[in-house]
Formats: sequence, C-alpha cells, structure tokens
Amino acid sequence: MPAPKKALRRSLTVTSAALTALAVLSPAALAAPDPSTSPTPTPPASMSTKGGARLGKPGTQVDLAGGAPVLPKDVTARSWIVADAESGDVLAAHNAHWRLAPASTLKMLFADTLLPKWPKTTQHKVAVSDLAGIGAGSSLVGVKEEETYTVHDLWLGVFLRSGNDAVHVLSAMNGGVDKTVADMNEHAEELQALDTNVVSPDGYDAPHQVSSAYDLTLFARSGLQKKDFREYASTVRAKFPGQTEKDKKGKTTRKPFEIQNTNRLLSGDSDMDVYPGIAGVKNGNTTNAGATFTGVAERNGKVLLVTVMNPAKDEHNEVYKETARLFDWGFAAAGKTRPVGELVRPMSAAQASPAPDASGEAGGTGSGAAAGTKPVAGATASEDGGGVGVAAGIAAGVLALLAGGAYLVNRRWPLPDLVRRRTRP
Repeated sequence: MPAPKKALRRSLTVTSAALTALAVLSPAALAAPDPSTSPTPTPPASMSTKGGARLGKPGTQVDLAGGAPVLPKDVTARSWIVADAESGDVLAAHNAHWRLAPASTLKMLFADTLLPKWPKTTQHKVAVSDLAGIGAGSSLVGVKEEETYTVHDLWLGVFLRSGNDAVHVLSAMNGGVDKTVADMNEHAEELQALDTNVVSPDGYDAPHQVSSAYDLTLFARSGLQKKDFREYASTVRAKFPGQTEKDKKGKTTRKPFEIQNTNRLLSGDSDMDVYPGIAGVKNGNTTNAGATFTGVAERNGKVLLVTVMNPAKDEHNEVYKETARLFDWGFAAAGKTRPVGELVRPMSAAQASPAPDASGEAGGTGSGAAAGTKPVAGATASEDGGGVGVAAGIAAGVLALLAGGAYLVNRRWPLPDLVRRRTRP
C-alpha cells in the first residue's frame, strides 16, 4: 500500500492530533537510519504516544519502586522494550516508538497475517515466478523451483531459517507480494501498530520500511495467540525437504536435510547457553537494521516479552546477550516497578471473542489448522529431527491460550500453564 494512502487511512482511525501528524510524515522522515552514514543517530524528540505518553519520549523510561533492581548498564541497543505478555504492562522501555528498519522480525507480522490462510497439509508446487524478486544476500532455507512443499514445510523455513524464499512462495500463494504487503499493512493497523510501514513481506531492507520495538512486541503478542505460531516459533530443529534426484536407473529420491532455528536464545551457540524458559519468537539482521530480536520467556509463572533493536556494541550474538540481560532484569523487577505504558489491544478487541474449542483455544489458526498441533519448545518438528533441544523449554500444550477470555479483565491476555519443564539432553 503506498505510504500516502496508508497515512490517510490511519488518520481516520487516530483521534490524537499528534499521532495524526506522525502518520502523515514525508517519506524521507520514514526512512530508516543508515548505520554507514549515521553511526550515532538520535531518536526524534517526539514520537508516537500509543500505549502511554512516556513511551513517546526519547531515552529510557522506567519507574522503579522499593527494592527494584536497576536496569543493566551494558544495554547498547538503539531501542528496546520489556513488557508483561499477559497484562500488557510495559515495565521499561528505551525509545520504544523509534521507527527503525525491522529486518526479519517483520516476519512475525507476516506469519500473524497469513498463518490462518491454509491448512498445514496444503501442497504447493513452486513456480519459477514464485521466487522472483528475492533480495541479494537474503537468508534462504533452500526452496527449489518445480518442487512441491507443504505449507507446514514452508512455515518451518520461515521461522527456523528466516527463509525469504519461503516467504516469497507463501506470498505467491496469497496472490502475490503486493497483495501480501497490503494485507500486512492492514493487519498492522488492526493491531494499532502505527509505527509500521511494510514494503517487503520478508523484512529485507527497502526504502521507507520501518517498524518499532513497540510494534514488534505487539506482533509477537498477537502471534502467540495462534497455536501454529507458537509451535513454529518454539521449534529448535526440523527436517526440510531436499531436491529431487534421479539415479542412473531412473529412480527418484528426495532426501530431507536438517534445519536449526537461528534464534540463539532458543538453540544456543558456542558463546551462549539456551535461555531458561525461552519459547521463541523471531530474530533478524540486515545492513540498515543491524541485529533485531523479539523473544518471549517464562519464569515462575511470569511471562515477559522483550524486543531489542540494533545494539551499538558490535560483538557476536550481542542482540541475544542484551535481550537476556533485559529478561533477567524484568523477572527480578516484576512487581517492583510501576508500568510506564501498556501494549494496546487490537481495534477489534471490543467485539465479542469467539467461543473457545475443547482445548480452550478460540480459533487462531483458522479452518486450516491441523488437529492436535502442539507447541514444543526445544523439540523437533519431526521424529527424526535430531533430538530435543532446550533447557527449561515449554512442553507440549503448555502455551495453550485462553483466547476466548482475552482482553476481558484488566487488559489481560492469558498465557496459562507455562511451568512444565523439559531438561536438555
């Protein structure tokens, strides 16, 4: 959707004059900062106040009560936010509404928009045109033209390997990239994520493509209401279909290969352990965006969402390390801080919620959801996927949401039954 038309649509839904002025900024004002030309950019003096006036102020916003720990001093990100995933309370934030390049964290909005479209078992034969327009240097899962994949395969490619090839195939199935971008922008407006302007559905750098730590957190919170979203976001490793090969006798075979989640808080790395209680959600990295990440984790019944955008410190896995520090602070500070804002509800939240099904889940994945889908943090997506993975992962069914009761009491969006544990082999 072109930026002027989108800005006009938003102006009809926002009553605040300040927000309206923000929505109709010139395209130049929407451009993400380029680290190569602006190594030390500063946030705007005035940003969106969606979710609270303090969230529109530049700098760090926190309100510590008695006994609350101080924020970690070694967080260098341009923008970050720590929020309670259930109540929506923002515990602390730093330039929360700064409009920056989002990288592949934008795939959370892509998934939240398109996941309900097809059953997992839907098959699609990839046409050459499906893979057109993928940006140079994109992360790929290895989708091949003229091969057939299930929707389940493609979503694994999106979540685990951040595959732009899988994104483009799913976009083609949805009517094309332009339609998918329009759908994503429309859904962002429904979620009141007014800092976001989608240009490319995969998060690849594009002029005027922006989001914010606040909006990315809204996308994660909305996506976690969907059973399939939770499953894919929490999967550590899985099998992905390889390319069909023919031997000398004409016999064809198609061997799968293993893919692993690039979220290092979920899968671990040489310089960092798996974060206790982590259950997703999405990471990203591009030239303009730097490293970006949104994660959800649980400890002692408390569920937090943390988003970190573009750490200034250039060290391996720095975005995950800063996220872990903010998670540690958030869990220690829970109940000892006064909220500085809130995660707003979708515009349609005031409408009647659908009745929950037998599992306590009210829709979420549409008619296409496969029966019996279970989120398993730290596990494989197939029996031969290489073994289970995450210490303190969230076991099958533990993220079953009571979507039918969402928003009904004190803005709460319940995420119950989060304390069953798995040990990492």
